[in-house]
Amino acid sequence: MTYANLSKFYINGEWVAPLGGTAIGVENPANEEIVAQVALGSVADADRAILAARAAFPAFSAWSAEERIALLERILAEYNARYEEFAVAMSTEMGAPMAWAREAQAWAGQVHLESTIKAAKEFHWEEMRGDTLLIREGIGVCALITPWNWPMNQIACKVGPAIAAGCTMVLKPSEIAPLSGVLFAEVCHAAGVPAGVFNMVNGTGPEVGARISAHPEVDMVSFTGSTRAGTAVAAAAAPTVKRVAQELGGKSANIILPGADLAAAVKGGVEGCFGNTGQSCDAPTRMFVPMARMDEALAVAKEAAEAVVVGDPNDPAVTMGPLISKMHFDKVQGLIQKGIDEGATLVTGGTGRPAGLNRGWFARPTIFGHVTNDMTIAREEIFGPVLAVIGYDSVDHAVEMANDTVYGLAAYVQGPTPEAIAVGRRMRAGQVSLNYPAWDTFAPFGGYKQSGNGREYADWGIHDFCEVKAIVGHGK
Repeated sequence: MTYANLSKFYINGEWVAPLGGTAIGVENPANEEIVAQVALGSVADADRAILAARAAFPAFSAWSAEERIALLERILAEYNARYEEFAVAMSTEMGAPMAWAREAQAWAGQVHLESTIKAAKEFHWEEMRGDTLLIREGIGVCALITPWNWPMNQIACKVGPAIAAGCTMVLKPSEIAPLSGVLFAEVCHAAGVPAGVFNMVNGTGPEVGARISAHPEVDMVSFTGSTRAGTAVAAAAAPTVKRVAQELGGKSANIILPGADLAAAVKGGVEGCFGNTGQSCDAPTRMFVPMARMDEALAVAKEAAEAVVVGDPNDPAVTMGPLISKMHFDKVQGLIQKGIDEGATLVTGGTGRPAGLNRGWFARPTIFGHVTNDMTIAREEIFGPVLAVIGYDSVDHAVEMANDTVYGLAAYVQGPTPEAIAVGRRMRAGQVSLNYPAWDTFAPFGGYKQSGNGREYADWGIHDFCEVKAIVGHGK
């Protein structure tokens, strides 16, 4: 990527200097070194981008679906041409091991663009119902606010369907991990996205995020991040009655049924919880096991956790990188200590850095056993490599505890398929995964309760960026 573009914003088809003058350092959390400076936008920068998007909307919304799909295909081709750059950028800004950066982080952007293109080709943009013509068309100017933990996953899940629907947009990537966002803007420019259709302004949530959420010329806000920040976005959007799509926090339950292969189920659950250093909103962070088999489950979990190799992202043997920042490291450390203080059994891990690491925001892979569902570590989203193992007396008891949370993003069930399906139907979550299936980028992704509203991925994402118009009497 062109690091010089970190000091600029992409507005109306050009890299432009900020109207303000503030910037912050971009830290590599694996070594605490500042790798670049990123400009922080102001309200004036946000306004400039929104007005560019508004001006571009009439012409772009008139493009045919086939033209918009062809544009997405050009974006995908440019993305693929710079695939390794994306992997390096995300490894640098997140501290992700290079294998994970390539095979998960960069791949996520690629696969969601592919899924959106396929879905757009099969999408029912117009259909007749009796004498009424139903038309699905782009909602308008969209504010897209994306997080640091899955940068390209979330950018692709918003930009792709927005373009497919014929929307114009302003993207605010996370200022903590902005390298991949700037690189994606370069990709859009190289792909020939028309001026004003895609705009990008870096900045903070309270400044740029708040402005693009509240601006009267924005028709929709799509936000991914914490539930706390999501409520602020919704409040800012409310006076202008925008559509707000949100993918927020989670505290996902993983019920291991009595008939499951306990060893395989526990090992898979630990790996799922610890992926991306535990920094995934849908991570299976609450594991429910039969009370009578708690000790057996904890022995397996301990072995799986201690097999994790934490360290330098450039070392091929490393399987887990650092947490994103000192602030987040301190939060995770505090919650681990809270688990100890509240009487959970510390099986492995704990506070502090792993042995041999004295630099970088590395946390110890941590397992707590004999957790009760009212403990802080079972209620709050930790967003780190910390697993709470909770015992249950019956499947009904497990389901009751699993649903006893303000969140409802994801849930997991392990065991014989018919029984797992029956339990999955009872889970109050937007997506329930049975027996650790492959990632389905065509399944709707989003949450119940305080985990948000709306759904992303493929055609589900396209629907969220569309208005539905009914032309009644068209068939007469």
